[in-house]
Amino acid sequence: MKIKFLFILSFLFSLTFAQNKNPKKIPKGHYNTSKFRQITDLLPTPNSYRNAAGAPGKDYYQNKANYKMDIHLIDRQKPRLTGRETITYINNSPDDLDYLWVQLDQNKRAPNSYTDQIKDDGNNIMLRPGKFISQYTNAGYKGGFHITKLTDANGKPLPYTINHTMMRIDLPKPLKSKEKFSFKVDWWYDINNFAEDWGRSGFEHFKDDGNNLYIIAQFYPRMAVYDDVNGWQNMQFIQTGEFALPFGDFEVNITAPADHILDGTGVLTNRKEILSPKQYKRYLKAQKSFDKPVMIVTQKEAEKNEKHASKKTKTWHFKAKNVRDFAFASSRKFIYDMMAVKLPTKTVMAVSMYPKEAQPLWEKYSTRTVANTLQQYSKHLFDYPYHKAISVNAFRQGMEYPMICWNYGRPDKNGKYSNRTRNGMIKVITHEVGHNWFPMVVNSDERQWMWMDEGLNTFTELLAEQAYEKKLGFKLNSRGYPKQVVPFMKGDQSKMHPIMVNSDLMYNRGMTAYSKPAAGLYMLREVIMGHKLFDKAFKTYANRWKFKHPEPGDFFRTMEDASAIDLDWFWRGWFYTTRVNEMGIAKVSKFYVTDKPTQRIKHMAKSYGMKVEDFPPFVSLITEDSPDFTPDMKSSKNLLSRAQNLKSFLKENFTNEEIRNIKSPKYFYRVEFEQNGELVMPIVLKLTYKDGSSQQIIYPAKIWRYNDKKVSKMIPSQKEIVKIELDPENLTADIDMSNNVWPKNKVKSEFQKLKAKVKN
Repeated sequence: MKIKFLFILSFLFSLTFAQNKNPKKIPKGHYNTSKFRQITDLLPTPNSYRNAAGAPGKDYYQNKANYKMDIHLIDRQKPRLTGRETITYINNSPDDLDYLWVQLDQNKRAPNSYTDQIKDDGNNIMLRPGKFISQYTNAGYKGGFHITKLTDANGKPLPYTINHTMMRIDLPKPLKSKEKFSFKVDWWYDINNFAEDWGRSGFEHFKDDGNNLYIIAQFYPRMAVYDDVNGWQNMQFIQTGEFALPFGDFEVNITAPADHILDGTGVLTNRKEILSPKQYKRYLKAQKSFDKPVMIVTQKEAEKNEKHASKKTKTWHFKAKNVRDFAFASSRKFIYDMMAVKLPTKTVMAVSMYPKEAQPLWEKYSTRTVANTLQQYSKHLFDYPYHKAISVNAFRQGMEYPMICWNYGRPDKNGKYSNRTRNGMIKVITHEVGHNWFPMVVNSDERQWMWMDEGLNTFTELLAEQAYEKKLGFKLNSRGYPKQVVPFMKGDQSKMHPIMVNSDLMYNRGMTAYSKPAAGLYMLREVIMGHKLFDKAFKTYANRWKFKHPEPGDFFRTMEDASAIDLDWFWRGWFYTTRVNEMGIAKVSKFYVTDKPTQRIKHMAKSYGMKVEDFPPFVSLITEDSPDFTPDMKSSKNLLSRAQNLKSFLKENFTNEEIRNIKSPKYFYRVEFEQNGELVMPIVLKLTYKDGSSQQIIYPAKIWRYNDKKVSKMIPSQKEIVKIELDPENLTADIDMSNNVWPKNKVKSEFQKLKAKVKN
């Protein structure tokens, strides 16, 4: 038994050894790694609220918040704003709500600010004097809301909890679907000096005349958004991530010094009473002036106002329907002008408010820039839905609200300004007025997806500025072109985020949220989709989601739904990653035509057991280094007359007249392309011919579908090609253009020439 056991054991060992000696090679499986795979893994599942086409679904809803406010602007050495408001919240959702969330944005400036708590101060700290005093001493500005009273509509106190910039109001009973709830809030806060602390709103003090210019926003407790995607959007306001707001109706009364000029969101219902008879008459004239602005308050009148501060007050009455926010500007320093703008379906007013320190720059350009923006955005998206758009000059500002925005740009004290200052002012006005479309009407969540308003707006701004340049007669150097994001994309990946990231997490917001999304849309329009398909899809998105709350998936799906173009590869690469494009021309080969049996045909015939003469006729393209090449193949004669098989085919299938009209290529070039980056992009080629003419060819991105590293294309030509350039205008954000030209530039660099000269 022992011997048998040992024998069996040794047999099993030898069998195992034999099996291991030649183990089976079992292929390892993998997931779909194609760059063209669909993005169903990245997008939310369609539902009855947001459908698969990217449109609002049959059960889409949005809640509403209506406001009635009495505001008092106290203009003094330490300015203050006091307010009393009634908010009526309407629950259109299918859910019962146990509490409401209210945004207290001014608390970002409170002494216990969460913004300061999370800040990494680093080694090199640079602060303006006012900010230094308030941050490191017990003196100076102390901001934040002071809630003095919070009750229901009947005056009964409501329990509430303040968590930094958010306030939860606990309801006495759940607010059921289709019901509404009203509550009252009394509050005040000391207005910040935005020129000192870089705030989005506040006051600017002018030492020369002792007056203040006020740009007031985020000034009232306002409702957060409750929707089908996030429930309550109650993310804290801690850095630059902006706002998610519901639509509503506003009635706002603002009491300010009697000598102030004030305007803001909504219809000014007592304009005739609030303006002087002379000013109101100018206003009526401006409503019919389509070619130039009309001064409502002249510079002379504004300078007179500056000299003596009135102790009296006036109250300005505003009403606004279906807006998501309210803001206003006020100062005795304001010059005030307007002009009418004709749109396809209506006439609206372009308005500017600015101090004398902005002259003559603003009188010349501001209101006209507003007018151009209204016209161009309306053309590409939908007609401007409001009755006015106001541009307010403020120190180093660029911020937007419904119907009103703050913009920088001032000359020096002598009224002189550079082209850079002028262009910067025109661009910021275009951008901020353009925000009326994104996100004031197409109401995306700025706190979460910064690119959905900044990126889409920067792209549309570029289109508006391209049109305006023709009127201006000079270039604005607009941003949003693909080549402008190259330095960023080839930079430090550890300091880079994809576009699809929360706004407060971005290292470089200017590139990630503004320029890169805009460049992506520019690529789509110029290279990938074409103007006609892109413009239709972009306009479809804007119209589907105007006065609604879109999400990224709604944009991605609509752009594909309205164009019949699969863009999943583009969204995945450009929006969800930080990958780069680095295409190059690896090799260019000249080919020649023959219909004589080549080595390949002989081999194929043999493999099929056929004689060469019985093998079906083929026309082959071969290079000079092919064993089948003969010198006569270089003949410049028409190849159709040289290839017998081609002549036979033509005679059998075309008339003599058709044959005479056929344009036959005389040259063939195979271009091999390489992709050294990780993005796939269309191949944009410029061919330059010996006679000096040129041609552009675009191969779709899906040319890379089987091999995203190397592809080749055969280019037939009637004329000899002397130069091939890959994307010479860099429409695809190629990070290295040095390998994009054939033949390679043989001209020595200046350094090489100098080196050779020294050597000799």
